[in-house]
Amino acid sequence: MSISSLKFSPDGSLLASSAGDKLVKVWDANTGEVFKTYEGHHEGVNDVAWSSDGDFLASASDDKSIILWNMEQGDPAKILQGHTNFVFCVNFNPRSNLLVSGGYDETVRVWDVARGWSLKVLPAHSDPVTAVGFNHDGTLIVSCAMDGLIRIWDSESGQCLKTLVDDDNPICSHVKFSPNSKFVLAATQDSTIRLWNYQNSRCVKTYTGHINRTYCLFTCFVTTNGQYVVSGSEDAKVYVWDLQSREIVQVLEGHRDAVLAVATHPERAIIASASTEKDLTIRLWCDESY
Repeated sequence: MSISSLKFSPDGSLLASSAGDKLVKVWDANTGEVFKTYEGHHEGVNDVAWSSDGDFLASASDDKSIILWNMEQGDPAKILQGHTNFVFCVNFNPRSNLLVSGGYDETVRVWDVARGWSLKVLPAHSDPVTAVGFNHDGTLIVSCAMDGLIRIWDSESGQCLKTLVDDDNPICSHVKFSPNSKFVLAATQDSTIRLWNYQNSRCVKTYTGHINRTYCLFTCFVTTNGQYVVSGSEDAKVYVWDLQSREIVQVLEGHRDAVLAVATHPERAIIASASTEKDLTIRLWCDESY
């Protein structure tokens, strides 16, 4: 059993978590108390994502479905079905009228949120898809998979615009666009995080020091008080790198098992992290000086 994903709500007041116990929990980010528990999935939940207005939460599960939860009522607004195997990752576009998902059926799917329909099925990869996301204006989708490929898609046409691949082709755990959408940050299971300029297909920076050889670990940016890259690690720590210099500026110790999920607060210098098996805790790390 592990906590698979953490996401702060757009205003940072709530923190959503998903886990192998089939539950989605939403926590008060200030008090640390459970705000709501959402039951509806029949198998473990792999990922959660907030709509940009914070009114909806999407959850992706091994039961092959995505549930859109209405935050006000606390019940499923829509159940999206179409994936033929575990759904591993999910994200909204900035307008939150579209949802992108990826799964073990090796496809990337784009959904109409209002209708609950699948708009596109992209035969994206030759292995399970581990992460999907939109860029800041919703025109591009990025995906990565266990085949080691990172792909950039035109969200309107569904056309593959670019494929990024490292020489050694390690399994890609996670990928996301930088806040300005000029780069993608990719975590791979050779214990390396790479920042790619996808326009010219060049890796411009690498971040190392953590351990990632087995699990799909999240990686994210901090832009609230400087520019940093954050990742969990299989040595039970959270690593923070300076984005530009690539140096480790902090190692956060306290978890007792591998840290898979990390999230960064949208406005304050707060990092959330969650661990596995021996340590099913979520921890919030605050920069007191900020």
